[in-house]
Amino acid sequence: MKENYIAYFDETGDDGNNTNSSDTFLLTSMYMPMNSWQKNYDIITDLRKRLKQKYKFHVKEEMHTKHFLCDKDPYRKYNWTKEEKQEILKEYTLAISKLDMAVINVMIDKRKIKRPDYKVLENALTYNIQRIENDSNGKWNYIIITDKGRISPMRKTARGIRAYNPIHSKFSSQIKNQPIKSLIEDILEKDSKESYFIQICDFISYFTHLYQKCCIEKTPLPKRIANCIDPRFIGSVLQTLKVNNKLNLNANKSSTYGIVKYPK
Repeated sequence: MKENYIAYFDETGDDGNNTNSSDTFLLTSMYMPMNSWQKNYDIITDLRKRLKQKYKFHVKEEMHTKHFLCDKDPYRKYNWTKEEKQEILKEYTLAISKLDMAVINVMIDKRKIKRPDYKVLENALTYNIQRIENDSNGKWNYIIITDKGRISPMRKTARGIRAYNPIHSKFSSQIKNQPIKSLIEDILEKDSKESYFIQICDFISYFTHLYQKCCIEKTPLPKRIANCIDPRFIGSVLQTLKVNNKLNLNANKSSTYGIVKYPK
């Protein structure tokens, strides 16, 4: 009997194919064996209890990484110092590195889109599911849970690639249909406020976004974020996840952290 997995999704950036609000869209998945769910949950709840005890960070307060870094509400009321905020981020990263799970990051660079009908979200989701499917290799099934807001196009896309999932051959111009077989049920949605695991996807997604912008493209950090962390800190977050084998490096072997990037 096949083992079952559960995958959580969240994103960074706007999924419109223009660059007005963001020039990249990053979709992050985190997937784990269902048998590991309780252990993983306990690790994160223990973390949140420690953060409550040490920094008064309420256990039910959502960890929205961008707002946390920019010191927006509801985090401003805590009056944390820069050092305290960095310690919270470090503890969060170390807790994530202890989870039994894997992560895939798919980035759509909207500056490279040449077709006006290019579907940013749908393509990012397809590329992400394809790589979860590759990791499964028919050995386990999985369900997907995503944050609220984009459920209709995501469900339609997932249903579509169950029937038609064109894969380009690495050695020729041929295209082969490899329908997705291991995804069970429609994609489900859950409010990120009620899911520590969706919040973790948000954390990893946003730090991956920052890594691309300031470490790869050498773009200066926004002032509010620069008041809290620097490029070296950002790199250390991804490096910690990598050395603890949390990033699916097979998703893109040419990327230091396995980040999948499209269009080519």
